[in-house]
Amino acid sequence: MENQHRKITGYRELSEIEIAAMNEIKGLAERVGVLVGGMDSVAGTEHVGYDKRWIAIARTHLQEGFMALTRAVAKPTTF
Repeated sequence: MENQHRKITGYRELSEIEIAAMNEIKGLAERVGVLVGGMDSVAGTEHVGYDKRWIAIARTHLQEGFMALTRAVAKPTTF
C-alpha cells in the first residue's frame, strides 16, 4: 500500500533530503549492527575474550543513538 505512513498517527511526509538522510542513517546502522553482531559471536571464545556485558551495553546505546537520529529527521508528532 502506497503512503501507508499517512494512516499512522504522528507520521508525516518527508522531503527528498530527509528521505536521503534517513536512508543514510539506516544504512550506517545496519553496518554497525553487523560489526556488533560479529563481536558478539566471538565474545565467548577464549582467544578473543571480549566482554559480552559491554557488547550488550554498546548494542543498546548504539540502537538508541540511531533511533534518536531517525527521530531527529522524521520529527514525529507523538510521544
